[in-house]
Amino acid sequence: MTTALDEATLRPLVPAVIGVLVRRGADFAAAEDAVQEALVEAVRAWPDDPPRDPKGWLVTVAWRRFLDVVRSEGARQRRELAVDSEPEAGPAEDADDTLRIFFLCAHPALTPASAVALTLRAVGGLTTRQVAEAYLVPEATMAQRISRAKKTVSTGSFDRPGDLATVRRVLYLVFNEGYTGDVDLAAEAIRLTRQLASLAQDPETDGLLALMLLHHARRPARTRADGTLVPLAEQDRGLWDTGLVEEGVDVLQAALAQDRRGEFQLQAAIAALHADARSAEETDWVQVVQWYDELLALTGSPVVRLNRAVAVGEADGSRAGLAALAEVDPGLPRHRAVSAYLHEKDGDLATAARLYAEAAALATSQPERTHLTKQAARLNQH
Repeated sequence: MTTALDEATLRPLVPAVIGVLVRRGADFAAAEDAVQEALVEAVRAWPDDPPRDPKGWLVTVAWRRFLDVVRSEGARQRRELAVDSEPEAGPAEDADDTLRIFFLCAHPALTPASAVALTLRAVGGLTTRQVAEAYLVPEATMAQRISRAKKTVSTGSFDRPGDLATVRRVLYLVFNEGYTGDVDLAAEAIRLTRQLASLAQDPETDGLLALMLLHHARRPARTRADGTLVPLAEQDRGLWDTGLVEEGVDVLQAALAQDRRGEFQLQAAIAALHADARSAEETDWVQVVQWYDELLALTGSPVVRLNRAVAVGEADGSRAGLAALAEVDPGLPRHRAVSAYLHEKDGDLATAARLYAEAAALATSQPERTHLTKQAARLNQH
Protein backbone atom coordinates (compact mmCIF):
# COMPACT_ATOMS: atom_id res chain seq x y z
CA MET A 1 0.00 0.00 0.00
CA THR A 2 1.57 3.27 -1.07
CA THR A 3 1.54 6.56 0.83
CA ALA A 4 -0.66 8.12 -1.86
CA LEU A 5 -3.15 5.31 -1.41
CA ASP A 6 -2.97 5.75 2.36
CA GLU A 7 -3.84 9.43 2.09
CA ALA A 8 -6.69 8.72 -0.32
CA THR A 9 -8.06 6.16 2.14
CA LEU A 10 -7.42 8.23 5.24
CA ARG A 11 -8.73 11.66 4.45
CA PRO A 12 -12.42 10.85 3.87
CA LEU A 13 -12.47 9.17 7.30
CA VAL A 14 -11.17 12.17 9.26
CA PRO A 15 -14.43 14.01 10.13
CA ALA A 16 -16.20 10.80 11.17
CA VAL A 17 -13.32 9.86 13.47
CA ILE A 18 -13.28 13.32 15.03
CA GLY A 19 -17.01 12.97 15.56
CA VAL A 20 -16.58 9.68 17.44
CA LEU A 21 -14.02 11.24 19.79
CA VAL A 22 -16.24 14.24 20.44
CA ARG A 23 -19.14 11.98 21.28
CA ARG A 24 -16.92 10.08 23.70
CA GLY A 25 -16.25 13.27 25.60
CA ALA A 26 -13.27 14.97 23.94
CA ASP A 27 -13.61 18.64 23.07
CA PHE A 28 -13.27 19.46 19.39
CA ALA A 29 -9.75 20.92 19.61
CA ALA A 30 -8.35 17.93 21.53
CA ALA A 31 -10.14 15.48 19.25
CA GLU A 32 -8.78 17.12 16.10
CA ASP A 33 -5.22 17.13 17.51
CA ALA A 34 -5.49 13.45 18.43
CA VAL A 35 -6.78 12.51 14.98
CA GLN A 36 -3.94 14.40 13.31
CA GLU A 37 -1.45 12.38 15.36
CA ALA A 38 -3.26 9.20 14.39
CA LEU A 39 -3.01 10.18 10.72
CA VAL A 40 0.75 10.62 11.03
CA GLU A 41 1.01 7.19 12.63
CA ALA A 42 -1.20 5.69 9.92
CA VAL A 43 0.98 7.01 7.10
CA ARG A 44 3.98 5.48 8.85
CA ALA A 45 2.44 2.12 9.74
CA TRP A 46 -0.07 1.27 7.02
CA PRO A 47 2.30 0.61 4.08
CA ASP A 48 3.75 -2.39 5.99
CA ASP A 49 0.66 -3.42 7.95
CA PRO A 50 -2.61 -2.10 6.48
CA PRO A 51 -5.58 -2.55 8.84
CA ARG A 52 -8.73 -4.44 7.94
CA ASP A 53 -10.84 -1.65 9.45
CA PRO A 54 -9.16 1.71 8.70
CA LYS A 55 -11.74 3.78 10.55
CA GLY A 56 -11.69 1.55 13.64
CA TRP A 57 -7.89 1.70 13.64
CA LEU A 58 -7.93 5.50 13.50
CA VAL A 59 -10.53 5.74 16.28
CA THR A 60 -8.51 3.45 18.52
CA VAL A 61 -5.19 5.23 18.00
CA ALA A 62 -6.67 8.72 18.20
CA TRP A 63 -8.58 7.90 21.40
CA ARG A 64 -5.41 6.55 22.99
CA ARG A 65 -3.55 9.71 21.98
CA PHE A 66 -6.31 11.78 23.55
CA LEU A 67 -6.22 9.78 26.81
CA ASP A 68 -2.43 10.10 26.93
CA VAL A 69 -2.76 13.88 26.75
CA VAL A 70 -5.47 13.92 29.42
CA ARG A 71 -3.36 11.79 31.75
CA SER A 72 -0.19 13.77 31.12
CA GLU A 73 -1.99 16.95 32.07
CA GLY A 74 -2.98 15.44 35.41
CA ALA A 75 -6.65 14.97 34.60
CA ARG A 76 -8.31 12.41 36.86
CA GLN A 77 -11.68 12.19 35.21
CA ARG A 78 -13.01 8.67 35.03
CA ARG A 79 -14.33 7.60 31.67
CA GLU A 80 -16.60 4.61 31.50
CA LEU A 81 -16.07 4.04 27.82
CA ALA A 82 -12.90 2.02 27.30
CA VAL A 83 -11.13 2.01 23.97
CA ASP A 84 -11.48 -1.66 23.17
CA SER A 85 -14.97 -2.15 24.54
CA GLU A 86 -16.84 0.70 22.88
CA PRO A 87 -18.91 -0.47 19.88
CA GLU A 88 -18.10 1.06 16.56
CA ALA A 89 -20.33 3.84 15.31
CA GLY A 90 -22.66 2.65 12.57
CA PRO A 91 -22.84 4.16 9.09
CA ALA A 92 -25.79 6.45 9.92
CA GLU A 93 -23.96 7.92 12.93
CA ASP A 94 -20.80 8.34 10.87
CA ALA A 95 -22.69 10.34 8.26
CA ASP A 96 -24.37 12.44 10.94
CA ASP A 97 -21.07 13.16 12.69
CA THR A 98 -19.33 14.06 9.45
CA LEU A 99 -22.04 16.57 8.59
CA ARG A 100 -21.75 18.11 12.06
CA ILE A 101 -17.99 18.48 11.64
CA PHE A 102 -18.63 20.32 8.36
CA PHE A 103 -20.97 22.64 10.27
CA LEU A 104 -18.53 23.23 13.12
CA CYS A 105 -15.72 24.15 10.74
CA ALA A 106 -18.01 26.74 9.13
CA HIS A 107 -18.89 28.25 12.51
CA PRO A 108 -20.38 31.74 12.11
CA ALA A 109 -17.92 33.14 14.67
CA LEU A 110 -14.97 32.26 12.40
CA THR A 111 -13.57 34.51 9.71
CA PRO A 112 -13.80 33.04 6.19
CA ALA A 113 -10.03 32.44 6.17
CA SER A 114 -10.14 30.59 9.49
CA ALA A 115 -13.17 28.54 8.43
CA VAL A 116 -11.39 27.49 5.25
CA ALA A 117 -8.22 26.53 7.12
CA LEU A 118 -10.08 24.54 9.75
CA THR A 119 -12.19 22.78 7.12
CA LEU A 120 -9.06 21.68 5.27
CA ARG A 121 -7.58 20.35 8.52
CA ALA A 122 -10.56 18.76 10.26
CA VAL A 123 -12.62 17.67 7.25
CA GLY A 124 -9.97 17.44 4.55
CA GLY A 125 -7.36 15.80 6.75
CA LEU A 126 -4.54 18.03 5.49
CA THR A 127 -1.58 18.83 7.69
CA THR A 128 -0.92 22.37 8.88
CA ARG A 129 2.09 22.48 6.59
CA GLN A 130 0.01 21.54 3.56
CA VAL A 131 -2.61 24.18 4.36
CA ALA A 132 0.09 26.80 4.91
CA GLU A 133 1.78 26.00 1.61
CA ALA A 134 -1.53 26.18 -0.22
CA TYR A 135 -2.13 29.68 1.14
CA LEU A 136 1.50 30.81 0.81
CA VAL A 137 1.87 31.71 4.50
CA PRO A 138 4.41 30.49 7.10
CA GLU A 139 3.45 27.27 8.84
CA ALA A 140 3.61 28.98 12.25
CA THR A 141 1.11 31.59 11.09
CA MET A 142 -1.29 28.95 9.85
CA ALA A 143 -0.86 26.92 13.04
CA GLN A 144 -1.92 29.93 15.11
CA ARG A 145 -4.91 30.55 12.85
CA ILE A 146 -6.07 26.94 13.10
CA SER A 147 -5.48 26.83 16.86
CA ARG A 148 -7.63 29.91 17.44
CA ALA A 149 -10.33 28.50 15.19
CA LYS A 150 -10.39 25.18 17.07
CA LYS A 151 -10.74 26.98 20.39
CA THR A 152 -13.66 28.97 18.99
CA VAL A 153 -15.61 25.95 17.78
CA SER A 154 -14.79 23.91 20.88
CA THR A 155 -17.13 26.15 22.86
CA GLY A 156 -20.05 25.32 20.59
CA SER A 157 -22.58 22.54 20.87
CA PHE A 158 -21.91 19.43 18.81
CA ASP A 159 -25.62 18.74 18.59
CA ARG A 160 -26.67 22.17 17.35
CA PRO A 161 -27.86 22.16 13.72
CA GLY A 162 -25.45 23.90 11.37
CA ASP A 163 -25.84 26.20 8.41
CA LEU A 164 -25.45 24.30 5.15
CA ALA A 165 -25.27 27.54 3.15
CA THR A 166 -22.22 28.63 5.15
CA VAL A 167 -20.51 25.28 4.55
CA ARG A 168 -21.11 25.69 0.81
CA ARG A 169 -19.59 29.17 0.82
CA VAL A 170 -16.51 27.87 2.65
CA LEU A 171 -16.03 25.07 0.12
CA TYR A 172 -16.44 27.50 -2.76
CA LEU A 173 -13.73 29.69 -1.21
CA VAL A 174 -11.46 26.64 -1.10
CA PHE A 175 -12.20 25.89 -4.76
CA ASN A 176 -11.35 29.41 -5.88
CA GLU A 177 -8.01 29.56 -4.07
CA GLY A 178 -6.03 27.97 -6.87
CA TYR A 179 -3.44 25.26 -7.10
CA THR A 180 -0.42 26.28 -5.03
CA GLY A 181 1.50 23.93 -2.74
CA ASP A 182 1.47 20.14 -3.00
CA VAL A 183 -2.31 19.97 -2.60
CA ASP A 184 -4.63 20.89 -5.45
CA LEU A 185 -7.24 22.91 -3.57
CA ALA A 186 -9.72 22.83 -6.44
CA ALA A 187 -9.59 19.03 -6.53
CA GLU A 188 -9.80 18.92 -2.73
CA ALA A 189 -12.84 21.21 -2.74
CA ILE A 190 -14.53 18.92 -5.28
CA ARG A 191 -13.77 15.88 -3.12
CA LEU A 192 -15.20 17.53 0.00
CA THR A 193 -18.25 18.81 -1.89
CA ARG A 194 -18.92 15.29 -3.19
CA GLN A 195 -18.81 14.11 0.40
CA LEU A 196 -21.10 16.90 1.58
CA ALA A 197 -23.55 16.27 -1.28
CA SER A 198 -23.80 12.58 -0.38
CA LEU A 199 -24.65 13.53 3.22
CA ALA A 200 -26.86 16.57 2.74
CA GLN A 201 -29.14 15.33 -0.08
CA ASP A 202 -29.70 18.96 -1.06
CA PRO A 203 -30.14 20.28 -4.63
CA GLU A 204 -28.15 23.47 -3.98
CA THR A 205 -25.19 21.47 -2.70
CA ASP A 206 -25.48 19.37 -5.87
CA GLY A 207 -25.54 22.65 -7.80
CA LEU A 208 -22.28 23.69 -6.16
CA LEU A 209 -20.71 20.35 -7.10
CA ALA A 210 -21.90 20.75 -10.69
CA LEU A 211 -20.48 24.28 -10.86
CA MET A 212 -17.10 23.09 -9.57
CA LEU A 213 -16.98 20.21 -12.04
CA LEU A 214 -17.86 22.41 -15.01
CA HIS A 215 -15.31 25.07 -14.09
CA HIS A 216 -12.62 22.50 -13.31
CA ALA A 217 -13.21 20.86 -16.70
CA ARG A 218 -11.86 24.01 -18.39
CA ARG A 219 -8.71 24.18 -16.30
CA PRO A 220 -6.32 22.60 -18.87
CA ALA A 221 -7.20 25.34 -21.41
CA ARG A 222 -7.23 28.27 -19.00
CA THR A 223 -3.54 29.21 -19.14
CA ARG A 224 -0.74 29.10 -21.70
CA ALA A 225 2.63 27.46 -21.19
CA ASP A 226 4.07 30.80 -20.05
CA GLY A 227 1.36 31.16 -17.38
CA THR A 228 -0.66 33.88 -19.14
CA LEU A 229 -4.45 33.71 -19.07
CA VAL A 230 -6.52 32.47 -21.98
CA PRO A 231 -9.98 34.10 -22.14
CA LEU A 232 -12.95 31.76 -22.44
CA ALA A 233 -13.60 32.78 -26.05
CA GLU A 234 -10.02 31.88 -27.04
CA GLN A 235 -9.69 28.59 -25.16
CA ASP A 236 -9.02 25.37 -27.04
CA ARG A 237 -12.21 23.50 -26.16
CA GLY A 238 -10.61 20.28 -27.24
CA LEU A 239 -8.58 20.50 -24.04
CA TRP A 240 -11.65 20.60 -21.83
CA ASP A 241 -12.26 17.47 -19.75
CA THR A 242 -15.40 16.03 -21.34
CA GLY A 243 -15.82 13.52 -18.53
CA LEU A 244 -16.09 16.28 -15.94
CA VAL A 245 -18.42 18.24 -18.23
CA GLU A 246 -20.76 15.28 -18.63
CA GLU A 247 -20.77 14.57 -14.91
CA GLY A 248 -21.38 18.23 -14.09
CA VAL A 249 -24.32 18.42 -16.49
CA ASP A 250 -25.83 15.21 -15.10
CA VAL A 251 -25.53 16.44 -11.50
CA LEU A 252 -27.01 19.81 -12.47
CA GLN A 253 -29.98 18.33 -14.33
CA ALA A 254 -30.85 16.15 -11.33
CA ALA A 255 -30.63 19.18 -9.04
CA LEU A 256 -32.76 21.43 -11.27
CA ALA A 257 -35.38 18.70 -11.56
CA GLN A 258 -36.16 19.16 -7.86
CA ASP A 259 -37.40 22.69 -8.61
CA ARG A 260 -35.66 24.29 -5.61
CA ARG A 261 -33.30 26.58 -7.47
CA GLY A 262 -30.49 28.38 -5.74
CA GLU A 263 -27.52 30.56 -6.61
CA PHE A 264 -25.07 27.73 -7.32
CA GLN A 265 -27.54 25.85 -9.50
CA LEU A 266 -28.11 28.96 -11.60
CA GLN A 267 -24.37 29.62 -11.93
CA ALA A 268 -23.87 26.01 -12.95
CA ALA A 269 -26.61 26.33 -15.57
CA ILE A 270 -24.70 29.23 -17.14
CA ALA A 271 -21.45 27.25 -17.04
CA ALA A 272 -23.23 24.31 -18.68
CA LEU A 273 -24.31 26.49 -21.61
CA HIS A 274 -20.70 27.52 -22.17
CA ALA A 275 -19.62 23.88 -21.93
CA ASP A 276 -22.26 22.82 -24.44
CA ALA A 277 -21.10 25.24 -27.16
CA ARG A 278 -18.45 24.10 -29.62
CA SER A 279 -17.20 27.70 -29.86
CA ALA A 280 -17.82 31.05 -28.22
CA GLU A 281 -19.84 32.14 -31.25
CA GLU A 282 -22.16 29.14 -30.93
CA THR A 283 -22.98 29.87 -27.28
CA ASP A 284 -26.69 30.32 -26.63
CA TRP A 285 -26.24 33.85 -25.27
CA VAL A 286 -29.96 34.55 -25.15
CA GLN A 287 -30.43 31.69 -22.72
CA VAL A 288 -27.34 32.78 -20.78
CA VAL A 289 -28.98 36.18 -20.28
CA GLN A 290 -32.16 34.48 -19.11
CA TRP A 291 -30.26 32.53 -16.48
CA TYR A 292 -28.47 35.72 -15.41
CA ASP A 293 -31.85 37.45 -15.09
CA GLU A 294 -33.02 34.70 -12.75
CA LEU A 295 -29.75 34.77 -10.82
CA LEU A 296 -29.91 38.55 -10.46
CA ALA A 297 -33.51 38.38 -9.23
CA LEU A 298 -32.42 35.84 -6.62
CA THR A 299 -29.22 37.50 -5.39
CA GLY A 300 -29.24 41.17 -6.42
CA SER A 301 -25.46 40.76 -6.70
CA PRO A 302 -23.48 43.57 -8.39
CA VAL A 303 -21.05 40.95 -9.73
CA VAL A 304 -23.95 39.09 -11.36
CA ARG A 305 -25.14 42.38 -12.85
CA LEU A 306 -21.65 42.97 -14.26
CA ASN A 307 -21.42 39.52 -15.81
CA ARG A 308 -24.92 39.90 -17.19
CA ALA A 309 -23.80 43.04 -19.07
CA VAL A 310 -21.24 40.94 -20.94
CA ALA A 311 -23.87 38.37 -21.84
CA VAL A 312 -26.27 41.09 -23.00
CA GLY A 313 -23.49 42.49 -25.18
CA GLU A 314 -23.07 39.09 -26.82
CA ALA A 315 -26.80 38.42 -27.19
CA ASP A 316 -28.07 41.86 -28.23
CA GLY A 317 -25.00 43.76 -29.36
CA SER A 318 -22.37 46.01 -27.82
CA ARG A 319 -24.65 49.02 -27.38
CA ALA A 320 -27.12 46.96 -25.37
CA GLY A 321 -24.24 45.61 -23.32
CA LEU A 322 -22.95 49.12 -22.58
CA ALA A 323 -26.45 50.20 -21.60
CA ALA A 324 -26.65 47.26 -19.17
CA LEU A 325 -23.18 48.15 -17.86
CA ALA A 326 -24.34 51.70 -17.13
CA GLU A 327 -26.50 50.22 -14.36
CA VAL A 328 -23.46 48.69 -12.63
CA ASP A 329 -21.37 50.44 -9.96
CA PRO A 330 -18.20 51.64 -11.78
CA GLY A 331 -16.14 50.99 -8.66
CA LEU A 332 -16.73 47.27 -8.92
CA PRO A 333 -13.65 45.14 -9.66
CA ARG A 334 -13.43 44.18 -13.37
CA HIS A 335 -15.82 46.99 -14.34
CA ARG A 336 -13.15 48.68 -16.48
CA ALA A 337 -12.16 45.38 -18.08
CA VAL A 338 -15.77 44.66 -19.06
CA SER A 339 -16.22 48.21 -20.30
CA ALA A 340 -13.03 47.89 -22.36
CA TYR A 341 -14.29 44.67 -23.94
CA LEU A 342 -17.68 46.15 -24.84
CA HIS A 343 -16.13 49.36 -26.23
CA GLU A 344 -13.77 47.28 -28.37
CA LYS A 345 -16.72 45.23 -29.57
CA ASP A 346 -18.43 48.53 -30.45
CA GLY A 347 -15.40 49.68 -32.49
CA ASP A 348 -14.13 52.38 -30.09
CA LEU A 349 -10.57 51.09 -29.91
CA ALA A 350 -9.02 54.19 -28.32
CA THR A 351 -11.42 54.11 -25.38
CA ALA A 352 -11.04 50.36 -25.09
CA ALA A 353 -7.22 50.61 -24.99
CA ARG A 354 -7.37 53.25 -22.26
CA LEU A 355 -9.78 51.18 -20.20
CA TYR A 356 -7.71 48.03 -20.59
CA ALA A 357 -4.67 49.93 -19.28
CA GLU A 358 -6.67 51.26 -16.33
CA ALA A 359 -8.00 47.80 -15.59
CA ALA A 360 -4.47 46.38 -15.67
CA ALA A 361 -3.34 48.91 -13.08
CA LEU A 362 -6.17 47.78 -10.79
CA ALA A 363 -5.72 44.03 -11.32
CA THR A 364 -5.02 42.02 -8.17
CA SER A 365 -3.12 39.14 -9.78
CA GLN A 366 -0.09 39.14 -12.04
CA PRO A 367 -1.62 36.87 -14.73
CA GLU A 368 -4.66 39.13 -14.98
CA ARG A 369 -2.49 42.26 -15.06
CA THR A 370 -0.33 40.79 -17.83
CA HIS A 371 -3.38 39.81 -19.89
CA LEU A 372 -5.00 43.25 -19.64
CA THR A 373 -1.74 45.03 -20.41
CA LYS A 374 -1.35 42.94 -23.57
CA GLN A 375 -4.90 43.78 -24.59
CA ALA A 376 -4.16 47.49 -24.24
CA ALA A 377 -0.91 47.15 -26.21
CA ARG A 378 -2.67 45.21 -28.97
CA LEU A 379 -5.24 47.95 -29.47
CA ASN A 380 -2.68 50.76 -29.26
CA GLN A 381 -0.89 49.20 -32.23
CA HIS A 382 -3.94 50.10 -34.33
